[in-house]
Amino acid sequence: MSKNEGRDTGRPDLVPEGAFSYPIKAAKETRWFGFLLLPQFTLLAFSAALDPLRIANQLAQKPLYGWLAISDDGRTVSSSSGIDIDVHANLRALTPDTYLFVCSGNNGIQAASEDVLGGIRRHVRFGGAVGGICTGAATLARAGLLKGKRFTLHWENQPGFIEEFPDLAPTPQRFEKDGTLLTCGGGVAATELMVSIIAEDYGEDFAIAVSDMCLNGPDITTRSEQRSSIAKAISSRNPRILAVLRAMYDNIENPLTLDELAIRAGISRRQIERQFKQLLNEAPAQTYRNIRLDRARTLLTETNLSVMEIAVAAGFNSNNVFSRHYKARYGETPYGHRGRLKARDDR
Repeated sequence: MSKNEGRDTGRPDLVPEGAFSYPIKAAKETRWFGFLLLPQFTLLAFSAALDPLRIANQLAQKPLYGWLAISDDGRTVSSSSGIDIDVHANLRALTPDTYLFVCSGNNGIQAASEDVLGGIRRHVRFGGAVGGICTGAATLARAGLLKGKRFTLHWENQPGFIEEFPDLAPTPQRFEKDGTLLTCGGGVAATELMVSIIAEDYGEDFAIAVSDMCLNGPDITTRSEQRSSIAKAISSRNPRILAVLRAMYDNIENPLTLDELAIRAGISRRQIERQFKQLLNEAPAQTYRNIRLDRARTLLTETNLSVMEIAVAAGFNSNNVFSRHYKARYGETPYGHRGRLKARDDR
């Protein structure tokens, strides 16, 4: 593929008309991004990354940015919401001057085939830069491209990622930049990442105008953590109960006893039981067990660990006890969950 083949800056979708404009006098050469869509990619994250580029072009009325939707074989790709997306090219048609973003969803660790991994490595070997959107970093990890790098992916998928790649540590931030490596947790973080790129290219004022068009607000510098605080989650500002909850989340594989939790929080066991009933309408032991079961469910979905390995990682010493509690919470056993996922993937 020559530099301009399939990347016509006269494409009508690149510079759409709009009611508002923000002229750019000294436009640079069109900067191209390729979005590699893997099976079951998250449509929200993909569109949230793409539209700031479209809006930048619309405001400037110039092709500041170009984009290509890419698949392994050039065929349509189905998103996690069941919406099929046509693509512009296959992975082999990618040129080194196109920045490649890997886009995937909840099956991010398994989404890429060996051919895709080879294509990504080839792109890097010939001088191309890569990044990850939503769980795209998992594919980059499989390709061996994250060692010694600062990166992130969606918080829901981080526990499974860490189990699969224990030597790699994603950050909790919404997006990360480490040299040419750009990663984000998806959703609105994808918009924030792209707006930050636009700010580097054309200045903060123009980037704010793009952000406002996205209804994303004028603050383009804040990079907060992906998840809201536990306090917001339970509408409580009780620091001691929050300390108990944090200790629960921090000690999943080796659960603490209620007495140990009480000591860490500086309150009595009876106070913990009373306040959990008042705030969460359940016993602290049930809350703790559900936190561990939620972690197990993520690992079942995101990794190839055995059910027994997942039970241990979630703090259950007995596979039978783990299966019983799992079924009570989710209506199916861990084996049933794993089998259902396999049947879906085989279709």
